[in-house]
Amino acid sequence: MDFASSQTLICSVGGLLCSLPVAGVVETFRPLPVERVAGAPEFMLGLAMVRGEPVPVVDLSRLLNGHAGNPTRFVLVKADERRVVLAVDGVVGIRAIEAEQMRSMPPLLRDADTGVVSAVGTLDSALFLMLQAAHIVPEDFFDEAARRLAS
Repeated sequence: MDFASSQTLICSVGGLLCSLPVAGVVETFRPLPVERVAGAPEFMLGLAMVRGEPVPVVDLSRLLNGHAGNPTRFVLVKADERRVVLAVDGVVGIRAIEAEQMRSMPPLLRDADTGVVSAVGTLDSALFLMLQAAHIVPEDFFDEAARRLAS
């Protein structure tokens, strides 16, 4: 797989470094109150009101590591035509990730992958994961957010 150089937002998540393409990041902010939604996957914290709209909130640490994180920042990202909040432990900063830093997913990870991680790489000798926000939230969760907005 060929990777182009790109600007990314680097976040810390449960001891991992994760990167998101800057083009998909809307804003970062302090955590807001979150309303749980019955029946949601464990990694879904619920819905938060962001600028008057209910937006799904994902505990990125729970999604990637299987255990709850210690979110100190929310990152609002575009997921195709929708928006998702990623709860992260911290925002490290914006960095240019060069193509030679990126590698295709190793076979073991590729087989277990849900489409959230698009590639792995190294940053200052630390492993990091390149994320794809479009594949994080189940479709029915967006339907629940729309239902709540209508009521």
